[in-house]
Amino acid sequence: MITQSPIIEVKDVSVQLGGAWVHQNLNLSVNHGEILAIVGGSGSGKTTLLREMLMLQRPNSGSIRVFEHELMTASSATLLEVQKRWGVLFQENALFSSLTVEENAAFPLREHTKLDDKTIKELAILKILLAGLPSSAAIKYPAELSGGMQKRAGIARAIVLDPALLFLDEPTAGLDPESADAFDELILNLQKTMGLTIVMVTHDLDSLWHVTNRVAFLGEGHVLCVDAMSELVKNPHPLIQAFFRGARGRVVQRRYD
Repeated sequence: MITQSPIIEVKDVSVQLGGAWVHQNLNLSVNHGEILAIVGGSGSGKTTLLREMLMLQRPNSGSIRVFEHELMTASSATLLEVQKRWGVLFQENALFSSLTVEENAAFPLREHTKLDDKTIKELAILKILLAGLPSSAAIKYPAELSGGMQKRAGIARAIVLDPALLFLDEPTAGLDPESADAFDELILNLQKTMGLTIVMVTHDLDSLWHVTNRVAFLGEGHVLCVDAMSELVKNPHPLIQAFFRGARGRVVQRRYD
C-alpha cells in the first residue's frame, strides 16, 4: 500500500563532476510502497542520482535520508545496516560470472547472515523461483543464460534478503519487447507480493506508462516535475515536451490513453 510517508528524502543535493554541476539543490521524495521512475535527457544525472541514493557516490552537499537515517553523516556500521534493507539490480546485472545462479543469489546471505548452508540454499532457490526462473536455472552460470534470464537472476539476488526497497537501473535495457513486457509484470508482482518500494531509472516508455505510480523528470540540475505519467506528459516545460512528444512517445501514449 502506498503511503505519503517518504522512505527516501533527497534535499538540496548538489554534485559537481568534471568541473560541471550535475545537480544543484535537487529535491526528491519517494513514498512507501510506490514505484517511482527517474527519467531525463542525456547528461541530466539520472544514474548519478541513483548512485547518490546508494551512497556509491557522495554529493558535494545536501541531505539524503533513507529509512529515516541520514546517509551523509551515517557511520559505516549504520550505513551497512541500511544497505542490507535494500536490493539493487544494476544495468549490466553485475552477476559473478564464476558462480552459478544459485551461488549468486546466495551470496548476500553468506555475507550478511549466519544461516546454515541448507537454509541458505533453500532461500536462494525460493527467490530464483520468485524471480520467474525455473529451478533448473539454479545450476547454470550467467554466460549460459539469455539476457532476460540474467536480469531475473540479478533480481533473485537483489531480493534474497527480503528488502523493503529495490533499486533498478535500466531493468529492461537490451530486452526484446516480449521479454521487456514479462519483466514489467515481474516488477509489478514483486511490488504486490513483497510490499516493495521500487526506484528505477529507465528510458522504456512502455515501462513508464505500465508500471510506475509516479515519474520524476530531471533537467537543468533539478527535478523539474514529479507526477503520474498521464499528468507528466501534459507538463509544458520544453525539456519534458521534447522527451515525450516525439513520434515514439506519441505512439506509446496512444496505447495507454
